[in-house]
Amino acid sequence: MKNKVVAGLLGIFLGGFGVHKFYLGQIGLGVVYLLFCWTTIPGIIGFIEGIIISQQAMKTLIKNTITPLKKSQGEYPLHFY
Repeated sequence: MKNKVVAGLLGIFLGGFGVHKFYLGQIGLGVVYLLFCWTTIPGIIGFIEGIIISQQAMKTLIKNTITPLKKSQGEYPLHFY
């Protein structure tokens, strides 16, 4: 499984060339991004996809770390006063 954080960062910084698509194994879409990189449209779409992928990775990280703590302690371990 590929690291979603890396894919998100590749999408944000090199999404115009489809690097994040190649990294995720979507070769066909990566080639399409590469063919149309001169139009800057793949750059905009890649930036947006990078943000979405990063948000999904953060949501998964939070779900996997806070939920087990919540179940074991009966509540959230951090209290904000």
